[in-house]
Amino acid sequence: MQNLESLYRKALACEPLTFEESVILYNEAPLSMLVFIADEIRKQLHPGNRVGWIIDRNINITNICFSQCLFCNFCRRKDSADAYVTTMDEYRQKINELFSLGGDQILLQGGMNPDLDLSFYKNLFISLKKEFPSLKLHALGPPEIVYLSKKEKMTYAEVLKELIDSGLDSLPGAGAEILSERVRRIVSPAKAKVVEWLDVMREAHRLNLPTSSTMMAGHIETREERIMHLIHLRQVQSEKPEGTFGFITFVPWPFQDKNTRLAKEMGIKNNINATEYIRLVAISRIVLNNIPNIQASLLTVGKETAMLSLHAGANDLGSVMMEENVVSAAGNTNRFNAADIQEIIREAGFVPVRRNQKYEPLE
Repeated sequence: MQNLESLYRKALACEPLTFEESVILYNEAPLSMLVFIADEIRKQLHPGNRVGWIIDRNINITNICFSQCLFCNFCRRKDSADAYVTTMDEYRQKINELFSLGGDQILLQGGMNPDLDLSFYKNLFISLKKEFPSLKLHALGPPEIVYLSKKEKMTYAEVLKELIDSGLDSLPGAGAEILSERVRRIVSPAKAKVVEWLDVMREAHRLNLPTSSTMMAGHIETREERIMHLIHLRQVQSEKPEGTFGFITFVPWPFQDKNTRLAKEMGIKNNINATEYIRLVAISRIVLNNIPNIQASLLTVGKETAMLSLHAGANDLGSVMMEENVVSAAGNTNRFNAADIQEIIREAGFVPVRRNQKYEPLE
């Protein structure tokens, strides 16, 4: 068995660990050592004790979705009494509220609605940019691109180019959950397969579209599957053309289980406590040696755990999230305004820096 000390040295040098080496570290290294190494890597990548945050708003395009994932309480069938597609008047109201608070980006996501085609999204983006020229659109995700590609009989690159030309500024890493076919067959069988999710991101990177990457952990996956998820992301990042954005950040968060079908039908509860989340953040910072930023999920883990994560490799706390409907539908109640998030960063011993989606400082 490989000596832990040699793995510590390799990790501290920011060298890519193999899958086997990453599993050994994740399973066997004391938490204190993982935290120390991850914190040292953060200091190398982000000197100056600066921690990022952003003001944006999550607006759901629709809650109608054919995918019906077992962890999602948000999606509705087309004939549901509370099914909706957001109207232009509703967008105007929400975006004006965002601008009044100093934000300029919306995270546009929602269900995969069979009635919405590529022309719908193009027209929506064009209309929003025409009315709000300074608005940034961080929108959709690989599952929607895969779906639109099949629906329109177009390649991923063709779909992405059409959306970019219509105003798409960056692509969220939504729908990754766990990049394991075993897991996806159970929790989200109708959603993009692992290779499809990864191939969309490869195309996005070739087009120099900024992207993020995510993980929803703490349900039926194993630790080994979490590590393979990280290895997949690192591999795709290593393939991006030189000088392109690629994955700007990685955001892990724990499964929110309240009233989900995973909980009710299979008895699956979130199995990530604060200690395990910090361990996950730390191993993510160590394995993802070519992804510059790690964002702790303040919204899902709360203040104390998020603060500790900043000492375990994370260098960002994400958004004030003026509006959030998906994880809150599964029981999450955390809410923070701009003053809160800056004070949390200061209380943890860091300097808050407001940034944009490309992680460029705005101040």
